[in-house]
Amino acid sequence: MAGGNFMHRVISYLVNEVVVDGLANSPAFQRFAVRTSKRIENISNTAAQKKQELADQMKDLSKNFENFKNQ
Repeated sequence: MAGGNFMHRVISYLVNEVVVDGLANSPAFQRFAVRTSKRIENISNTAAQKKQELADQMKDLSKNFENFKNQ
């Protein structure tokens, strides 16, 4: 049984090396990775901006509510 496990690890290692080397040397994959990274960065920036806008709106709403309550 141990021999099968060893062979599985060897084959897995070899396949992994071929796939990693193939992707690392692929211009198409590199373009895909760069585009994906930029999109994720843009989405993160947009989310942070929307979060700040929502926080500002909540602050304004709270102030307006306090002013209304005190009248």
